[in-house]
Amino acid sequence: MKFEKGCEILWQDKKRYFGLPISFTRYYLVRKPGEWLKFFSHEGVFSALIDEVNIYRCFDVQMTMTLSDKIFKTGTITMKANDDSNPVITIKSVKEPYKFRSLLSSLIEQERKARGIGVTEFQKPNIK
Repeated sequence: MKFEKGCEILWQDKKRYFGLPISFTRYYLVRKPGEWLKFFSHEGVFSALIDEVNIYRCFDVQMTMTLSDKIFKTGTITMKANDDSNPVITIKSVKEPYKFRSLLSSLIEQERKARGIGVTEFQKPNIK
């Protein structure tokens, strides 16, 4: 996947099966210094589905590991975001899930502080 000039890939991985990266689903955490930090999900070969979310819009990160994930040292990260098109982003079967979750959580906090955004600004109002 190609990104704008000057972009820095902070993290990348593929969805894994039995610990092997034999998938056409790729994940990227990309920063354009001074402008944005985004998560990209790229699925497909002949046709592509590319989804992106601004990291500052994420407000919850969850990690799950099945028994097979533990055996193959992979895990699934689920992010909840204030994004109408994709409110739940699932990053399936990536290697070193503890490291990635920690990196993701710290980057989310950094972006929120840099933009002056708090958690309450993401909560949707209860409309009855």
